[in-house]
Amino acid sequence: MAQNKPSAIFDTTDKKPTKVDDGFRNFAAKLGVSPQGEIGNNLLSKGHYNFNLVTRNRVQLEAAYRGSWIVGQVIDTIAKDMTREGIQITTNEDPENVDVVQAGLRRLKFWSSACDTIKWGRLYGGACGVMQVRGQEDLSIPIDIEKVQKGDFLGLAVYDRWQLYPALDKLINSGPDIGLPEYYDIVLGSNLNDPGMEPGGQQTTNANGRVRVHHSRCLRNIGIQLPFWQAITEMMWGESVLERMWDRLIEFDTATSSAGGLIFRAQLRTVGIDGLREILAAGGEAQEALVAQFEYMRQFQDNEGITLLDKNDVFASTAYSFAGLSDMLIQFGQQVSGSAEIPLVRLFGQSPAGMNATGDSDIRLYYDGILAKQEADMRNFIEKALKVAWRSFTGQDAPGDLEFQFVPLWQMSAIDKANIAKLNTDTIIEAHDAGAISTAVMMKELKQSSGESGLFTHITDEEIDEAENEEPPMPEAEAPAPEASPAGTPGEGPAEPKAPALIKKSGDSAWSKIRKWLSRDQVTVKIVPPAPAKKPVKRMTADQKKIKDFLHG
Repeated sequence: MAQNKPSAIFDTTDKKPTKVDDGFRNFAAKLGVSPQGEIGNNLLSKGHYNFNLVTRNRVQLEAAYRGSWIVGQVIDTIAKDMTREGIQITTNEDPENVDVVQAGLRRLKFWSSACDTIKWGRLYGGACGVMQVRGQEDLSIPIDIEKVQKGDFLGLAVYDRWQLYPALDKLINSGPDIGLPEYYDIVLGSNLNDPGMEPGGQQTTNANGRVRVHHSRCLRNIGIQLPFWQAITEMMWGESVLERMWDRLIEFDTATSSAGGLIFRAQLRTVGIDGLREILAAGGEAQEALVAQFEYMRQFQDNEGITLLDKNDVFASTAYSFAGLSDMLIQFGQQVSGSAEIPLVRLFGQSPAGMNATGDSDIRLYYDGILAKQEADMRNFIEKALKVAWRSFTGQDAPGDLEFQFVPLWQMSAIDKANIAKLNTDTIIEAHDAGAISTAVMMKELKQSSGESGLFTHITDEEIDEAENEEPPMPEAEAPAPEASPAGTPGEGPAEPKAPALIKKSGDSAWSKIRKWLSRDQVTVKIVPPAPAKKPVKRMTADQKKIKDFLHG
């Protein structure tokens, strides 16, 4: 039996290497991108990308931040939006101290310091906000929350990447921060205006003049995260957000400056001088007379609007057209907006153009992106800082059910909140009345909806537990079928039926009434319907009775 031979397509013996290209190519038309130049001198093939390491040029970044308003907007807008509304703290164990903690965070300018950390992280590609706790000044060890006393939390101290030196010989080897430095050294230079200088001048416990900080104390922000090999070149920091969009920023500022220069050419005036070449060639008095003529022309045009010309000279005025210039500037602005991940209405304060355009969809998408950044970059640190702040501001341990949410940037109007509250409440109550959910579940749903409507925030867990332990209310009784009643006395009308007792359904708003309703005596109500009407009996007079007795004698 013949053995199966491998397919020829997998046989690589005695085969010459074959070059395989991927992508669109058209040699005849010289279309496609080919760095090797197989398709000729194609213009697209001459384009390529180079490293523009602006992140490493601190002075250039600072000059751009100080000198360009659009750069300032790109850096500051997202940082402010990530911190301007703060957080919403929720707990059922100790709700009275929530306002105390919020007030303490505002007093220490916690959110302002967090905003600065994000700003310098976006500008320089790295920054850290370090938690300061009284009594635990050794920053090289993690904070011991159990040792924090009332008034010990002092807020955040912000350092950018040029003030910190990552300890790359000690890296985190497990957890979500694996591969990042375990410690950072604060560079205390002799000239704090130039933190990049050699250390010296400050008193520290370290021989090298640097203060070592444990990573667990730091709110770290790195701008744009880099791939591993590129992050190594940046000492595990990130990239400035300006580096990617540097060319877009240059083009935008160039376009706006050039458009401003066109204002001087809005009205072009030309004067035809008879024998101008001869006058300039001769020079002397003739040229001076020509210059004097234009000086007089300029003077009288400013004062009286008079143009002085020789009868053989020709004067013409041409207006410059700015048509299409605004559209071009908008296109440059859109590129800056896209590269910065900030919508036009937020970055430029520009109202949306077009019929029925409100910009709401752009803002909603932008706010969703802000929430994603908050959850990814800030949640873990704020969870720890919140426990430290709780002990510092209240003197008590943080509640076990302590939670927080970032306050949404998209705020509903009072009318929208009222409509949502009414819709949610009606839906939940209808489900409860229909028996689909219990009273305890109804209360949980009402409390769950308080985040949107602002109502029912004071429903406590104890009230929900009490509702779960209560016996369910008795179902509503139905009246028995009507029974026949004895007829009334002769000569009288039918007996008046007794009004049935009202059977009330127990209310669920006060569970004590349910217990009272169940413990009372049960009374069976018998409904007596009216007797059927009979024909009235006619009464006989005395004479009629005598005649009847005589006839039946």
